[in-house]
Amino acid sequence: MIISMRLHATREEIDEVCEQVKHFGYKVHSIEGEERVVIGVVGVGDVTACMESIEAMPQVEKVVRISAPYKFVSREFRKEKTRIKVNGTEIGGDEFVVMAGPCSVESEKQIMQAAEAVAKAGAKLLRGGAFKPRTSPYDFQGMEEEGLKGWRSSPK
Repeated sequence: MIISMRLHATREEIDEVCEQVKHFGYKVHSIEGEERVVIGVVGVGDVTACMESIEAMPQVEKVVRISAPYKFVSREFRKEKTRIKVNGTEIGGDEFVVMAGPCSVESEKQIMQAAEAVAKAGAKLLRGGAFKPRTSPYDFQGMEEEGLKGWRSSPK
């Protein structure tokens, strides 16, 4: 990311920003002009938290991300397609794969009916959440642990 400091930022203000960036585990490369300082930030990982922290500092004019937020899964980082096999079905290959099912699994009857409908419609994979998070991190929809008991993939 690139950090552009406000005009005529003091040495203390610049150092404070650099220390904050280092706190997040990144390296800084400062470019000092006549009126403005630009700080280049280098490192591995998602810089979102660092960016938000730096943007909130009054001596900072602008922060710009220079790489994709998920660069390790982006086309910049990896040119070839990711292919995953699930019970004999390849996702990410040449064939378009449809996965369908309920957002949250509320009963065995519901998921079995959904499985039949999904298969009949031509989808290759069934999905459904046993733990569907809601607004609170302690509140879930779905069958939770009960929905995971005895689970196995069905034969073809």
